[in-house]
Amino acid sequence: LTLFAFSSENWRRPPEEVSFLMQLFSRSLDKEVDRLHENGIRFRVIGDLSRFEASMVSMIRRGEQLTRDNAGLTLTIAANYGGRWDIIQAMHRMLARFPERRDDFTEEELSAELAMNYGPEPDLFIRTGGEKRISNFLLWQLAYTELYFTDTLWPDFDEKALDEAIASYRSRERRFGRTSEQV
Repeated sequence: LTLFAFSSENWRRPPEEVSFLMQLFSRSLDKEVDRLHENGIRFRVIGDLSRFEASMVSMIRRGEQLTRDNAGLTLTIAANYGGRWDIIQAMHRMLARFPERRDDFTEEELSAELAMNYGPEPDLFIRTGGEKRISNFLLWQLAYTELYFTDTLWPDFDEKALDEAIASYRSRERRFGRTSEQV
């Protein structure tokens, strides 16, 4: 499960809103990481952490370290993350490792360098709040993801709303480039 908590573009919001979101993130980390660990959930954060305060980065690293061996669900939080940034970072890493191959990389090699290289590509993307866009979220990984948009706001997105999203997903034919007859 990957949650888009704070995009790299969210820094453009009013300073008091950014401050509130950072406080909320900090309180959530403080309150939830131990509970995640108790439930066998692995916690990861993807994104550029360089703009966060040292105390926040320390809390993130502590949570990742504490839960690193958990084998249940992996909960990934995208914080100061952007899909375009992710692709550029992956390209920089590949070029640094293999400068002689600058014109000869494969999709698989790029995928291995992306922030979510440890997880499968998403099957279902749920966007709440009435927005009808993916907002620079996992651009590479969403190529064959089923998209679900709802007017329900995130705080109100409950079990019933999730069931509706899953029912919509289950009603779809996933072909991955093939015809219906091939599926």
